[in-house]
Amino acid sequence: MRQPVSGFSKKSKEEKIKWLIATYFNNDNSFIKIIQQYYNSDTALQQLHDDFIENAITNFYLPFGVAPNFLINGALYTMPMVLEESSVVAAASNASKFWLERGGFTAEVISTTKNGQVHIDFYGDTDTLTDFFEITKPKLIASIDALQKNMKKRGGGLLTIELLNASETLEGYYQLHCTFETLDAMGANFINSCLEQIATTFEAEAHTYTAFGSTKPKVVMSILSNYVPECLVRAEVTCKVTDLKQKDVSGEIFAANFVRAINIAKSATRRAVTHNKGIMNGIDAVVLATGNDFRAIEAGVHAYASKNGYYSSLTHAKVEDGVFRFWIEVPLALGTVGGLTSLHPMAKFALHLLQNPSARELMQLVAVAGLAQNFAAIKSLVTVGIQKGHMKMHLMNILNQLGATLAEKEKALVHFKEISVSHNAVENFITQLRN
Repeated sequence: MRQPVSGFSKKSKEEKIKWLIATYFNNDNSFIKIIQQYYNSDTALQQLHDDFIENAITNFYLPFGVAPNFLINGALYTMPMVLEESSVVAAASNASKFWLERGGFTAEVISTTKNGQVHIDFYGDTDTLTDFFEITKPKLIASIDALQKNMKKRGGGLLTIELLNASETLEGYYQLHCTFETLDAMGANFINSCLEQIATTFEAEAHTYTAFGSTKPKVVMSILSNYVPECLVRAEVTCKVTDLKQKDVSGEIFAANFVRAINIAKSATRRAVTHNKGIMNGIDAVVLATGNDFRAIEAGVHAYASKNGYYSSLTHAKVEDGVFRFWIEVPLALGTVGGLTSLHPMAKFALHLLQNPSARELMQLVAVAGLAQNFAAIKSLVTVGIQKGHMKMHLMNILNQLGATLAEKEKALVHFKEISVSHNAVENFITQLRN
């Protein structure tokens, strides 16, 4: 029976690896080679990666791809994308080319406000708490002067602070709801530092407020929210319906089928989840490439998809007066300074590739990536089906699983150019080649 390990975080990387191999791999040193082959040969760069997280033992690589020809607000971009799913970059490139010939994408930031809460327990008189808050509010704001000095110089900082009574939802539950502008920074550390200082000041002032008597408010926790419906961006494409003509399908039929597919995703939760996952294929890939927090984006976006009380499509489409319109509104709290955006060399590369955007500009680019990905998916679904293109891209993964040589891969790519791809079909083809 394995025993717990103590002081693991204090061990050197070599000691951690030795313990893992002894405990879980029966001292099979071949697994050490797997770990070591992903080390960076530049020791300083490897140390930088090791410092990103605790207990790092190696690196885990994902492909860094690019999708060119994105015409956005009149400027051309090449989109950096980091992910492992085989068909995503191809789909994004397909969509960018399609809309390049039809006027490109437009995008605009609707709002950029972020928020956080000090969560409070209070079982006394609500009016007393309200009076206390109004009296104490200036002190709460003043208490974070030092923390937000530099942010305010740049035009950001705390915007509002209000007391919310949520006791109908949970007995004795109140919030100090704070809104912030963090400009080009994602601002998580800044917001959390401000909230914790506000909480400290709140409790200190409450302790001496005699009107509370023995029933004083108590801070439970202070934390930013990743639900940012006020940090919103819109991206869209439009063209004449006749310009949507496909190989064997008129523009009118294609547009009608496309709009119907979007409306199904608006109405059916099971479809909406997969529909939005496809959108996030594009969004997450660019968010990850630029060193932003894709888990926070995911959480906030999916909450936004449920804002009407049920989970629904993030994209919308309609035909009006012979014009097709397809758009997305999505909350994206992104940053272009601080965090990994300033530390990770490839994040720096990605931002430079995107022409060093501000946070507002990055919001627009990322929203376009999601919209493009969704367009490519729906276009496939209502025409040739999703598997034809996906399995073509998956062919190389199957060939690698079968250990195909370069010559075998080249012959397989020619063979399956017009033939349906399946694991069994590829395996049979490689077997026949080898025989």
